[in-house]
Amino acid sequence: MANEHSESLADSAAEQPYSDGDARWAAVLARDPVADGKFYYSVATTGIVCRPSCPARRPRRAHVAFHRTLEDALTQGFRPCLRCRPEGHAPQASQVEAVTQACRLIEERERPPSLETLAQLCGLSKYHFHRLFKAATGLTPKAYAEARRAARLRQMLLGSGTVTEVAQRLGFSAGRFYARTDEMLGMSPVDFRQGGRGAAIRFAIGACSLGAVLVAATERGVCALCLGDDPQVLIEEFQRRFVEAELIGDDPDFAALVAQVVSQVEQPAADWALPLDVQGTAFQLRVWEALRGIPVGSTVSYGELARQLGDPKAVRAVARACATNEVAVVIPCHRVVRSDGGLAGYRWGLERKQALLDREAVAKGRRLL
Repeated sequence: MANEHSESLADSAAEQPYSDGDARWAAVLARDPVADGKFYYSVATTGIVCRPSCPARRPRRAHVAFHRTLEDALTQGFRPCLRCRPEGHAPQASQVEAVTQACRLIEERERPPSLETLAQLCGLSKYHFHRLFKAATGLTPKAYAEARRAARLRQMLLGSGTVTEVAQRLGFSAGRFYARTDEMLGMSPVDFRQGGRGAAIRFAIGACSLGAVLVAATERGVCALCLGDDPQVLIEEFQRRFVEAELIGDDPDFAALVAQVVSQVEQPAADWALPLDVQGTAFQLRVWEALRGIPVGSTVSYGELARQLGDPKAVRAVARACATNEVAVVIPCHRVVRSDGGLAGYRWGLERKQALLDREAVAKGRRLL
């Protein structure tokens, strides 16, 4: 799976040792938060000891000594810096703790807390908290709260209580509830409560050089595009996923859409003129949207995609979002590769991934001629 390959990439990054004076001094100059706790430095002219990420003005190298532990510096008579507080939690750890506390609060409360409430509980300004939360999670507090609200909505609709009671518990007005739940669920809350019963999904099987293609669509757009070797296996998997929906096959009018999909697979173009009906978490939707922005004939690594989303540490989460993509080729997760250019995983098979990349490279070359 793609996420397994990306995890090995993320885990393979070597930790900087800070084993000599030059490496430690470079960390001090860079105010490197990763070095916090690995060593401390004291300043002879001020008599204080600091952590490497201290925001204070940098001292002269000649006045600096390095210590393996804070206790080493304290026993030599140095005082803890009042700005970076080396005796307390590292600022980075405190920030992670604040975001974790905010996420827990959002998850526990039925009605999303306001940005001001979350910032106050974390002891931060609204601006600083908003920036910190997005840097840590890749989402704004509002987007995170909406994703959790949608998950809570699904859970509550499957339980007891009327739809109106669910709306009230989640803090929706009646009119806004039905407008938002259609977007969150892809169907009305009543249809969702009945296990998708009443939702009509048309589907058909086509054939292309990559094997069998299953295309399915609701009235909103394409909800599944799957590739495989055995058409019957694709149909059975599709039926298990939408067990309560009304599945409509053998629709002559739907054949035109399937033909369009097959043509696009065989001859890649810059844009898919297909409306989509896909649901996912807020982060998954961001990843899928970013995937659709990768040009035909180009590739990016999982790490590059994470950086584009503003969260360089989310390599594994990006890989998982690629692995859960239900719409092959249209949402081009095949254009994401390992940092060394290797193919990593692909839920429809590495041979298909390579074939898609090869034909896109040919199509790109033709356009350049």
